[in-house]
This record gives sequence, C-alpha cells and structure tokens, in this order.
Amino acid sequence: MNFLEGRPVLDREGYRPNVGIILTNSRNEVFWGKRVREYSWQFPQGGIKPGESPETAMYRELLEEVGLLPQHVKILGRTRDWLRYDVPSHWVRREWRGSYRGQKQIWYLLRLVGRESDVNLRASHHPEFDGWRWHEYWAPVDEVIDFKRNVYLGALSELSRFLPELESYGQYAARQPDLPVK
Repeated sequence: MNFLEGRPVLDREGYRPNVGIILTNSRNEVFWGKRVREYSWQFPQGGIKPGESPETAMYRELLEEVGLLPQHVKILGRTRDWLRYDVPSHWVRREWRGSYRGQKQIWYLLRLVGRESDVNLRASHHPEFDGWRWHEYWAPVDEVIDFKRNVYLGALSELSRFLPELESYGQYAARQPDLPVK
C-alpha cells in the first residue's frame, strides 16, 4: 500500500488511486492470480505512487506481481475513467476508519506477447501471488470477492470492446448452469 506517514495516499473522497491489470493470452483467457497463503484469487492490482502516472504504475505492478517487463506485453486498452469500490469497514484498519473508503482504479487490458515462462511470481521480495492460471475472460466476475464484483464486471465489460471476437457476459452466463443471466 502507498503510505505517507503511515497512512494510505487518498483522494478527497477517501479512495486510494490504483491500477488494475487484465492480462490476456492469444485465446483471450485472463491471468488469474492466487493470493499468497490464501484461497483467494484476483487480477494483479496496486497503488499509484505520488507523481506516478497510471501507466507507469501499471508497468511497476506488472513487474512486482507477475514478473513481466514492458516488452512481454502489449497494451490493448484502458478504462476511460476511474472505477471505484468500497472496502467493508471491518476490513479497514481501525486507525484509517472514517478516512479510507476503498480504491479507485484505472484498468489496463494487456496481451502477453512474451512466453508464459516469462511469468515470475517471485520477482519481488514480497510476492502477491503464489499461483496462477489462465481463466475464461468473464469467469472472474463471479469468483472475485463480493465487494470487487461490480468493478470487475465494469472493467471487463468496458475493455471487451478491444476483443471484438469475444462473447458477451450474457452469452458466457447463459453457458453457466449456476449463474443467473444478467
């Protein structure tokens, strides 16, 4: 987390600026990372440092969390604006309650142009993930923790325009027997 004097860097509304990364392969499957020592999966994401552009933060987080360099990926697109989610108050450190609401994110859609063997989850001293897999494009919407679900659906929906051959979320959901069609 980005901190100044022990506190996260927040905007006026209490959101921490952040980037989210949707990394795809040639089959339009997405990188799905398993958080260290948890059975919790998510896309790579991380805070934007003061003075850092969203794109610079995205490349830094991509290296820290996935071990990929700029030459390993191609940017296909990014969200036009910030997408926000609130973190439930019982997950917020007591000393931040009342000021920290959650995260606001710019999302990037990337294509892996390097090799899968370029992925290195141990590229930093504090790994975020201890496992990963390729997953159907829309599957993370229904697998991510509840409070991130709308942001994931928003990011995947907005960025799907860069993958014209991709089925819609409705088509995906219709193929899933346990999902309501949205």
